[in-house]
Amino acid sequence: MSILQISKFLVLTGAVLAASGIATAAGKINVITATQDLAALGAEIGGDRIAIETIAKGYQDPHFVEPKPSFLIKLQKADLLVLVGLQLEIGWLPPLITQSGNSKIQSGNAGYLDMSQFCEILEIPTTQVTRAMGDVHPLGNPHYWLNPENGRRIAKAYQTKLSEMRPADAAYFAQRYADFDKRLTEAMKRWDAQMAPYRGRKVVTYHRSWPNFCERFGLNVIDYVEPKPGIPPTPSHTLEVINTMKRDNIKLILVEPYFDLRTPNSIAQAVGGQVLVLLPSVGGVKEVNDYFQLFDYDMKLLTEAFAKIK
Repeated sequence: MSILQISKFLVLTGAVLAASGIATAAGKINVITATQDLAALGAEIGGDRIAIETIAKGYQDPHFVEPKPSFLIKLQKADLLVLVGLQLEIGWLPPLITQSGNSKIQSGNAGYLDMSQFCEILEIPTTQVTRAMGDVHPLGNPHYWLNPENGRRIAKAYQTKLSEMRPADAAYFAQRYADFDKRLTEAMKRWDAQMAPYRGRKVVTYHRSWPNFCERFGLNVIDYVEPKPGIPPTPSHTLEVINTMKRDNIKLILVEPYFDLRTPNSIAQAVGGQVLVLLPSVGGVKEVNDYFQLFDYDMKLLTEAFAKIK
């Protein structure tokens, strides 16, 4: 459905929406996030003082989300819109924001919160970015939430923003952040211990989703299944990846759940390796519902795979 069709849909449904009471839950800040990871972190801090929903689900590629009328309805009633930024959502979110007609969440206004400004960003280009380079993000790699330290920064930004919006609940948000901060510190010690035996291991990944994760936990990404970011695998590049993996004795290919496994599987077969589908987002599978479960899930798969690969 096009943006124009969605707009017409809203004209027809606006009155029904208002009459049905689909609005901010009484007394709660209505938060809409671009991704499920941001929703999970927002829920950690906002607790029962916010109503939070996401647009993109964790099993979807966040670069490519099909606009739906329900997204505009969400945005119309938002007090706060939280996005990843760094142009991750550029292909689908800006038109929705404009069409929503919600002045609060327009870029630069108080209800628009870009979390990238608070986080450590990797792979910021040092030269001019062109389309010949593939889908390179000119402001840096947007998958920054996969470093737990950035998860901490996002949580702190939520505490600050929600406290500004609802000063009477500032102590509540501060307490929830302190609890999250403590639990994250403990969890990071556990994750670091799990990964310690495998620091320095070389891997191949499908897309450039993992630089923050791999830098934090000591993995070395040698090559990518994509010849360039966002460009499907080609036979010539696939052969290059096979040769690189054989030369460096790399046995593990990390793939996001929304990519086709045929090429990674053929590469793994050629090198006697393994394809491992890791989750880049909360909600990638039904049992991963929060930020801690995301890392627990991926750590278990990774450490089991590394233990089998010599």
